[in-house]
Amino acid sequence: MSTGVKIILAIALILSIGIPFGSFIAGEKTKGRYKRAMLLNIVMFFGTIATAVFMMGTGQAYAAAPEAAEAAATVSATGMGYISAALATGLSCLGGGIAVSSAASAALGAISEDGSILGKSLIFVGLAEGVCLYGLIISFMILGQL
Repeated sequence: MSTGVKIILAIALILSIGIPFGSFIAGEKTKGRYKRAMLLNIVMFFGTIATAVFMMGTGQAYAAAPEAAEAAATVSATGMGYISAALATGLSCLGGGIAVSSAASAALGAISEDGSILGKSLIFVGLAEGVCLYGLIISFMILGQL
C-alpha cells in the first residue's frame, strides 16, 4: 500500500471518530441527540471500512513463490490468533460489564433495604466479574500457543 493511501486511510479513521463525537458534544440536549450521534457513528464507521476495502482492493495481484506463500500463511495464522485473543477478552468484558451493572444495581437496592445481606450480594457481583477474568485467561492461553 502506498504512503498516500495510508495517509488517506488514517485521516478517514480519525474523522470517523471525531465527527460523531463532535456532533454529540455540539448537539442540543434531547433524546434525538443520542440517536443522531449513533446513526452518524455507524455511517462513518461503515464508510471508513468501505473506503479501506476499496483502497486495498485496487492493487495488483502477483503470483508469489511457495516460500512467500508459506510465510504469508504463518503471518495470517498469527494475526488470526491475535484477533481471537482480542475478541475473547473484549467480548467477555462486555458481557461481564452487563452482568455487573445488573447485579450491582440489584445489590445496592437490596442492601439499602437490609444491610445484613452485604456479603451475599458481593458474592453475586464477584461472580459476574469472574466472566471477565475467564476471558482474559482464555486469551492468555491463545497467545501462549502463538
